[in-house]
Amino acid sequence: MKIFTSIRTTGLTLGLGFALLTAHAQGTNAQGTNSAGAKPNFADPAKLTEKAPDSFKVRFDTSQGSFTVEVTRSLAPNGADRFYNLVRSGYFKDAEFFRVVPGFMCQFGIHGDPKVSAVWRGANLPDDPVKSSNTRGAITFATAGPNTRTTQLFINFGNNAGLDGQGFSPFGKVTEGMDVVDKIYSGYGEAPNQGRIQMEGNAYLKKEFPKLDYIKSASLLP
Repeated sequence: MKIFTSIRTTGLTLGLGFALLTAHAQGTNAQGTNSAGAKPNFADPAKLTEKAPDSFKVRFDTSQGSFTVEVTRSLAPNGADRFYNLVRSGYFKDAEFFRVVPGFMCQFGIHGDPKVSAVWRGANLPDDPVKSSNTRGAITFATAGPNTRTTQLFINFGNNAGLDGQGFSPFGKVTEGMDVVDKIYSGYGEAPNQGRIQMEGNAYLKKEFPKLDYIKSASLLP
């Protein structure tokens, strides 16, 4: 049974797994914690639908260093809300950059725990109209067709305007540390199998592709 699909983009395959967070947390503050100080549970999609601020910044600490993404909600509200909830729930901790294509993009967002991936596999996100181009540094949700965005994202290395007409709607951009993004390990290219990542998680990646870079943490900035 297929658990991911592929689409052709500018001669490359943008393979996508169906793992995603749809989010809603009651009584949370700007840092995504509730009144008791606990983060919302990323294993429960029904509780992660908080509306994102009009704009916000996220710091990614990775095995290569840190970079900052600035999000503008009006560019792609559904995508921005999903990303906001993923970040504040701690979803991206230990997430590997499993698909890195020089000159094109780096992709991430499949959770390291297969049980979490299974929870989000069918949590599809409605499409956003494309209002901004997939230029260098733009961050965008991966998609396998209409209304199929889940948790996977990519950062554009180059000018990939050809993706705009295919429904890939950026919601933000790397504003600091793009040099760090450029250093993310690309030696494995398309080799990691997304079906196995979904079913086996980080255990598969760390065993078969030990040089992959990964996200140590992602946090909302004040």
